[in-house]
Amino acid sequence: MARIYQVASMGEAHIRVAIVSRGDADLLVNRVSSWGLAHGDALWYITRNKQDATCVISFVSVGMAQVKICFVDTYSEAGWQKESRYKGRLA
Repeated sequence: MARIYQVASMGEAHIRVAIVSRGDADLLVNRVSSWGLAHGDALWYITRNKQDATCVISFVSVGMAQVKICFVDTYSEAGWQKESRYKGRLA
């Protein structure tokens, strides 16, 4: 389950993420409203408590990103679009 905590500092983050257009994204992400709905790498629950997170991310520029994402509106659209060594590390 992907419980995500966002930090401003790249040094604190487990993974650096950039928001890009759908065609350029490695991962399509759908934000969910509860822990129970978060599943795998693509369904994110954004938590306000760092200790509850499974992954700490920092939003950065495309050139600094390890994973490029695009937020989508439905569960069915969410998922990896390209192979990545970060697959499985968000959950």
